[in-house]
Amino acid sequence: MIKQSSYQAGEGRFCIKMFVSETDEGLVAQLFGGEKPHVGAMVLSVPAPGMINPGAITCTTVVVPLLGHKDDHVAKLAAEQIARAAGVPVVVVAGVHVDDAGEKEIKELVDNCQAVTRALIKDLQAAK
Repeated sequence: MIKQSSYQAGEGRFCIKMFVSETDEGLVAQLFGGEKPHVGAMVLSVPAPGMINPGAITCTTVVVPLLGHKDDHVAKLAAEQIARAAGVPVVVVAGVHVDDAGEKEIKELVDNCQAVTRALIKDLQAAK
């Protein structure tokens, strides 16, 4: 069975949307937003017990950015956070872009990416 959900944070050109497809054995999240949603990076993160501390969950993560894109930063952060919370492999495809974004605008976009990630994690934890 596939469960689908969506999350949104921010407004206007800083709006971030996350579309999620969840199965019993993994989760795929699409993280898009800004003025030009696109495919800028793909991340696969697989949770596993830590080698030094087996009680801690670590992740083996593969990051595939498109040349010239920075979307891998938000995709990796989201994928690892979701994988740790869900305990299953997670793929995040991300594409967020605002023309001529400065430091403040980038922070707002990243904060909104984190907000949708937190909302998903909250729902995953509530479903356990």
